[in-house]
Order: sequence, then C-alpha cells, then structure tokens
Amino acid sequence: MANLTLTQLSEKMKDIDFTILSTHTDGGEIAGRPMSNNREVEYDGSSYFFTWEKSRMVEDIKVTPKVALSFQGNKSLLGKPPIMINVEGSAEIIRDKTAFAEHWSPDLDRWFEQGIDTAGLVMLKVNASRIHYWDGEDEGELQV
Repeated sequence: MANLTLTQLSEKMKDIDFTILSTHTDGGEIAGRPMSNNREVEYDGSSYFFTWEKSRMVEDIKVTPKVALSFQGNKSLLGKPPIMINVEGSAEIIRDKTAFAEHWSPDLDRWFEQGIDTAGLVMLKVNASRIHYWDGEDEGELQV
C-alpha cells in the first residue's frame, strides 16, 4: 500500500474537474450524478459544489448526509492507469452568499445566470472522513 499524504493526493487531483456524487435515496438505493468542482482542487478534505435547493440530491442529503465522491484522473503516467479516488464523507447544505462568493467561478454563470444571487441556489460542502485511492499498482487510504 502506498502512503500518500493529503497534500500529495491533492497534487494528483489538480487536473480532475468532474466527480460522481453518490447519495442514499428512497428505499435504500444509491443515486449518483456528475458534479463539477470547477477546478477547485487545492484539496484539503473538503469539496464544494453548487446546485439547486429543490434537487433530488439535496433532498437525499437532508435525510442522510453520508455521501461518496468518485474521481478518475484523465492522464496516465508511464503506461499506468489514471488515478482513481473514492471519498466517503458527510455533506452539508450551505445557503450563505458570502460562502458562495468564496467558491464561485465565472464558469458557473452558464448554469446560474444571476451568479450567487440566483434564486434557489445552494452550495454543498462534502467533508471527507475517509479517502481510498488507486494509482495503477499502488493503493492507499487516508483517514481525514
């Protein structure tokens, strides 16, 4: 097993933009959907995503805040597969516009035309508790 630090893992994640956010949904099922981290990848164990208050994933998180994030890198080095990362953690729903502004990217204007003032906008913060990664032959786990 490899022993990457959170800083080393963050460096490997810097080119990954999309993740699959999985929630617990009705009847104990698991639902996944793609989310963009807007290249906010100085990863410290917290991930931030913007979405709609009335979305199914927000309803799922209100009931069960335990979530998972799955990342896959685009590039491989020396013929090795790209890094794959699974994050387990808890999600919180943030409605504070000051917090929105700290994580806003102009790319988000495409989906939220009034920026941080868009009606029904919320930000999800996923706080990691456990991270498992696989990078070709190497794998490891971090407790956060």
